[in-house]
Amino acid sequence: MNIAAVGPKASSLVCPSCRANVVTRVEHKATTKTHIIALVLCLFLCWPCICIPYCMDSCQNADHYCPSCNAYLGTYQG
Repeated sequence: MNIAAVGPKASSLVCPSCRANVVTRVEHKATTKTHIIALVLCLFLCWPCICIPYCMDSCQNADHYCPSCNAYLGTYQG
């Protein structure tokens, strides 16, 4: 569930939990999409290419957190 409209990069907003004006802390997480891209690269290109999706933020979700209270603020699905 998205609490705030967030993008792939850190966003400025008011934290609904602590009411502070913050720039979000972003953690990128691999998803099923990331694993599928890695599998396709492995099958059709070469096995050293499988690390590419894990190094690219655009192939992962961006979870946003408040740097003050660590509250979850939303996810951008890349």
